[in-house]
Amino acid sequence: MQAHPRRVYLELVALWLGTLLAIRGVIALQTVVGLPEAILAAVPLLFIYAPVVLCHFRGADSWGYRLSIPALRDWPKWRALLKLNLVVIAAIILPWMVGYHVYQSVLFGLEPAWRPPADILTIIAYQIFFVAIPEEFFYRGYFQTRLNELYPRRWTVFGAQVGVGALVANLFFAFGHSVVLFQWWHFATFFPGLVFAWLRERTGGVTAGALFHACCNITVITLDTLYGVR
Repeated sequence: MQAHPRRVYLELVALWLGTLLAIRGVIALQTVVGLPEAILAAVPLLFIYAPVVLCHFRGADSWGYRLSIPALRDWPKWRALLKLNLVVIAAIILPWMVGYHVYQSVLFGLEPAWRPPADILTIIAYQIFFVAIPEEFFYRGYFQTRLNELYPRRWTVFGAQVGVGALVANLFFAFGHSVVLFQWWHFATFFPGLVFAWLRERTGGVTAGALFHACCNITVITLDTLYGVR
């Protein structure tokens, strides 16, 4: 049965605003009220379980929305995901790092101190489990898959079938950051989000995009630390 566009958009906007405002409230309880940091564990849980709960009320199978990761012992699947990520990293992140160096050194006269963040292991774990995986479940797992029910994937991009749904889901992703905490540069997350969206279509799941998502965030944090920006 073909989904009705108006109903789908109302559903997604309600899910998007409801989840993000709840996350904003959790963050306010911790930062303003002073509740223990453990309460922030609710943030990834909201990203992951809000669409699962919605699927329950819709009578839909949440597993159909790519809300899963490969089994830990599924080594062939993990090797394929890591191999694809290495290719994307070489094609995108390495050239971007060169551009970052030119930007900081030429415009601001900054040179790297070559000292990584002292809390790098915590940053890696946080970006993978608290940020990348939950956000990819939410935006690429549920939103993108749901929107693909409205829009055929008409374009072939480097071996992946993509469509308008990937672009619309990515708009929700980019501007969703500002609902939680406004920063002027949040619109720019639209561009790496296109790669996350492509990875979701290329692999049929969210794990590859989550790994690359985490890699992007960790790279930015590390470079900002090396150049004294962070």
